[in-house]
Amino acid sequence: MASFHSLHHTQFRTNYSLFMPMYDYLYGTLDKSSEDLYERTLQGREEEAPDVVHLTHLTTPDSVFHLRLGFASLASAPLVASKLRLRVVVRAIATLVSRIATTFRAEANRLHNLNIETWVIPRYTSQYLSKDEAYAVSRLVEKAVSDAEASGARVVTLGLLNQAYEMNKNGELYVIRKPSLKTKIVDGTSLAVAAVLHMIPHGTNDVLLLGNPSKMTFVLTLALCERETQVQVADQDLYECLKQELRPEMRKHLALSRSYSSKVWLVGDGLTDQEQRRAREGVHFVPYSQFPPNNAIRRQDCVYHSTPALVVPDSFENLHACENWLPRRVMSAWRAAGIVHALQKWDAHECGAAVTGVDKAWTAALAHGFRPFDPSATAAAK
Repeated sequence: MASFHSLHHTQFRTNYSLFMPMYDYLYGTLDKSSEDLYERTLQGREEEAPDVVHLTHLTTPDSVFHLRLGFASLASAPLVASKLRLRVVVRAIATLVSRIATTFRAEANRLHNLNIETWVIPRYTSQYLSKDEAYAVSRLVEKAVSDAEASGARVVTLGLLNQAYEMNKNGELYVIRKPSLKTKIVDGTSLAVAAVLHMIPHGTNDVLLLGNPSKMTFVLTLALCERETQVQVADQDLYECLKQELRPEMRKHLALSRSYSSKVWLVGDGLTDQEQRRAREGVHFVPYSQFPPNNAIRRQDCVYHSTPALVVPDSFENLHACENWLPRRVMSAWRAAGIVHALQKWDAHECGAAVTGVDKAWTAALAHGFRPFDPSATAAAK
């Protein structure tokens, strides 16, 4: 009965009955995949090898309670700061979790014939950014990639800081060290850039690009220049880096400007609070980072778009927990990219300097039932 009714929570308009499935049979609300799910449950899904492994990590101490194995009432809503009365408990559990020595599985999902798992590195963002702990964290990530290959995973996606250039060159380090690596490393850049482009308001002729140099910055700038969108950059060093990456005929669409006059700001890692305060009324903040801008100084007179993400297909099973600050059944573009990669059976890595292709990744994602996610655009339309 548990497997039968579980489909109601993923498909919504099927399998209403809990102990009396006869009524779903009689009234035509039986989900077509009920028998298949039941058979898989009898066989034991734990024995099935994952096709796709998404490797993520904890962000803040609050994120411990946000995992699928934590409190459902917290995990089913976007991540927010803990209430004062919970902070003592949060800190105690956070300290305990940070001492766990190995990666653990937090979630198992299914889409069509794909087995999809989320593995968590039991370390926090602050530990990734700590010079004293960075090496130990990097060893955990590398071992997790090795374990994923040993488990038979066809694709591994690197979420959040698990693909930091300083740690592993956007995942390329694992391919360099093991050229025969069967598992495909996907950093998701192409699909993430496509999601950013979709969030830029229609009719935009110029954007302001802010943040640190990264693979996302370079691929996004190239995509914008190819679309003849003027890219303004306020930082001299970032401007020079981008200019070197662009073909000569594309450089006319890149400009060094400190006017901050664009109505659309593309913001990445390294956006300062001072820059955020400098925005004029009505500016659209469109993140191209895996992390949103500092929420503590969120401008009430500006529009904030989501970090790059997509709505999952209706047939995506067992997705009950939210992914960090995203709503339920919305997935980061980096995570979705690996699933699309596996569905398409692409036989190449997307890591280091390699890219799948922005339009190619976007078209494939839509074809498999993923949908654009941009709540700011929906709110503006109302």
